[in-house]
Amino acid sequence: MSKKYVSFGEIMLRLKTPGNERFFQSPSFEATFGGGEANVAVALANYGLDAAFVSALPANDIGEAAIRELRSFGVDTSRIVRSGERVGIYFLETGANQRPSKVVYDRANSSIATAGPGDFDWDFVFDNARWLHITGITPALSQSAADLSFEAVKAAKARGVTVSCDFNYRGKLWKYGKSAPEVMSELVKYVDVGIANEEDCQKSLGVTVDVDVESGELDTAKYEALSAKMMEVYSNLSVMTITLRESKSADHNGWSACLRDADGFRLSRRYEITDIVDRVGGGDSFASALIYGLEAYEDRQESLEFAVAASCLKHSILGDFNRVSVPEVTNLMGGDASGRVQR
Repeated sequence: MSKKYVSFGEIMLRLKTPGNERFFQSPSFEATFGGGEANVAVALANYGLDAAFVSALPANDIGEAAIRELRSFGVDTSRIVRSGERVGIYFLETGANQRPSKVVYDRANSSIATAGPGDFDWDFVFDNARWLHITGITPALSQSAADLSFEAVKAAKARGVTVSCDFNYRGKLWKYGKSAPEVMSELVKYVDVGIANEEDCQKSLGVTVDVDVESGELDTAKYEALSAKMMEVYSNLSVMTITLRESKSADHNGWSACLRDADGFRLSRRYEITDIVDRVGGGDSFASALIYGLEAYEDRQESLEFAVAASCLKHSILGDFNRVSVPEVTNLMGGDASGRVQR
């Protein structure tokens, strides 16, 4: 029996404006599903791993639709608890050129936000599990969701399961009286593989070096220092990765990443991404591909390159999910970035 790769968090209804329209410019939204941890589960299943998604969803038609969507990608949904009253929603307005994209959350009192310790059978969740992936998003939803996140990582560690965490900072969500560093600095003590972007280490964990995240330009020496400080502060981390996004405009980004482990610091190839189709889910696509890469390659540089190539491709795909295969990623890793028609 293959080992399970478990992702724990929330799947939401995603309501996106058509094309690059402003909110309610026309009276319609494109309705799909997405959410950081669900995005990771879908991508892992696409790479051929036995992926399971763990969450709480209401026993209504919208909850059923979300489960059907996950199942369509081969994700194991048997560990989803049916409880609560609503599926969380996020509204997306896609930016263009100098106008940034906007996200409006409507996820207060969603099923996962009202779930808490004792609601999940961790023996069942982690039966034959190899890996648990979480993010800094779920602990931001509510005190009970934060408590549940701690219960999840403690249960995983007690069973010898590797834990990865994307330290996602979502300032719009931390509203229940705790700051992100108060919660996340404790949660990260149970994490083996850390994943962050330019600001997550600073705003989620309060770990800072002299890095300007607003300039759009990157000084890799500073990220080398930041990754070193992260592993110094959190000695439990075996791998620390940081994605490096150079935001020239809403449509044009530079994209690369770095990885630090006991053997030192590595920097990936850099991709110039122009004419971005959808950058939402870019970090999740990196996280999922990093998990696959760490499992598939002995060479950590190769693991990093796989993650960066996969997340580069995600910028060309509409929707939260990264609908790419391992061969497509390895082709880009091998230098085939021409975009020529394959026939």
